[in-house]
Amino acid sequence: MEIYKGIATFSGIAIGKVLYYSRGEYQIRQCLVSNIKKEISDFQEARLQAVHKLHELYEASQLLDEQEARVFLRQIKLLESESYQNAIESSIAHEKVNAAYAVMINRDELVETFRNLEEPVIRRRINDMQEISNRLIQILGGAAIRINLGDEPVILVAEALSPTEIMEMDKDKLLAVVMHHGSTVSHASIMAKTMEIPTLVDIAADDEWDGMTAIVDGYTGTFYLNPDAEIRREYEIRLEADHREREALLELKAQKDETKDGRKIGLYANIGNMSDLSSVLYYGAKGIGLLRSEFQYLGRENYPRENELFRAYKKVAETMGERLAVIRTADLGADKQAPYLDIPQETNPIMGNRGIRLCLDRRRMFKAQLRAIYRASAYGNLAMMFPMIDSEEEMDEIEKIIGEVKEGLREKDIPFKDIMTGIMIETPAAVMISRELAIRVDFLSIGTNDLTQYTLAMDRQNPLLKDKYNDHHPAVLRMVRMVVEAAHKEGKRVGICGELAADTALTGKFLEMGVDFLSVVPACVLPVRKAIRETDLSGVSVPAVNEDNNE
Repeated sequence: MEIYKGIATFSGIAIGKVLYYSRGEYQIRQCLVSNIKKEISDFQEARLQAVHKLHELYEASQLLDEQEARVFLRQIKLLESESYQNAIESSIAHEKVNAAYAVMINRDELVETFRNLEEPVIRRRINDMQEISNRLIQILGGAAIRINLGDEPVILVAEALSPTEIMEMDKDKLLAVVMHHGSTVSHASIMAKTMEIPTLVDIAADDEWDGMTAIVDGYTGTFYLNPDAEIRREYEIRLEADHREREALLELKAQKDETKDGRKIGLYANIGNMSDLSSVLYYGAKGIGLLRSEFQYLGRENYPRENELFRAYKKVAETMGERLAVIRTADLGADKQAPYLDIPQETNPIMGNRGIRLCLDRRRMFKAQLRAIYRASAYGNLAMMFPMIDSEEEMDEIEKIIGEVKEGLREKDIPFKDIMTGIMIETPAAVMISRELAIRVDFLSIGTNDLTQYTLAMDRQNPLLKDKYNDHHPAVLRMVRMVVEAAHKEGKRVGICGELAADTALTGKFLEMGVDFLSVVPACVLPVRKAIRETDLSGVSVPAVNEDNNE
């Protein structure tokens, strides 16, 4: 028996056979071609097939957030860029080589050129280039990527995986995922979490493990290869207990979200597309605390029309009924865009023209979305909130635009409600003026993903920082407390909608701070509900705002 320690990115226990996943090396022969036109045509056909497949993967994703969505869309953008197409076609025409070889040499030249650069933006571009190149080579007749997991569920072991590769695998055949490279916030880890698959990273994988029996402990980050009989029996018992615990959680679907001492907490769900609506109801969430509206703008060729937006929001309102549904206005930017948006490339898009900044620059787009939201408000219990707010001046502009939208609807006798509005607190600047911002809206929601990386000045997806990135940093938690205290002074409710909202190790601490509501991915609703119901705040002076004030 061999024991390896890694980092758990999603909990759970798995026992089964190892399937070592290898992308393999493509053996591409250089061939001189005489029909240049046909070879270019073959490349273009393969490119369109690849774009179509990436669109399918995008649509199949169950969580289109800042992590997953941008991976597929960045790759589509690369495939559709004139510079990429021209580079391949130029190699075919001038060197008279076959299309697959032209794709390979352009890929290898890029990798070699930027091999020693570690900037996250450059690394992402290289990774995306490698993925689309390998996909094109496969379509053009290269060796097939090993995606078929076989007839029986397996523990997938690999050096590294892309979210694309995980998406193309059969979830029912995946017991667990074990990777050498990756982090808790890497794209692949987040995708595996979305699919509720126990996942370990930082395990030095070996292809000789293929076919061996293994155990994955997604609670301790431990990987057992060829476990002895005693360890196997222990984990068979633990696996059964794990299943029972998950079944027990399902019994909480109809239970109230309140602490032992009777304090009521709002527990909502984050969703990224329309297919997640049923999950909100299935897990018994109080409503939708964050609807990422970007899904309507990404993966398409033009702006969505107002009526298209309206129909989607109307469906949300009608499906949720009396349950609150908070729509976040489009959080688009240079790191998250479709070609038609034509947003200039930025050196550091995370710090760039994104969120409300872009919406205020694209007022026609913004007003169309606001009109759609207000029109849909007549059919249910909608609210909306604005991302990346840093100043009162931005709120001045938003309020002016909202006034214009409402006046336009009144002139046309279109019914709407005066819905609640909220602000996402995502930057230290917003934290410092949170009391002033609270005056302007009905609630605040803390986006801990961005708030953490901006506070620590660390890219949460940079693998070089995985051991240094601490989302439990005292400064982050202190900022949460500051926002709660500031908002409560103005009688406004405060929630958390980032990843930390689902961290049950912090649930009690957040409730002690006075956090009024939490919003998590649907699969995390029940574990968080359990943590809430196990928290006892008696004897603790907990500031809170009456729900009836804001709902």
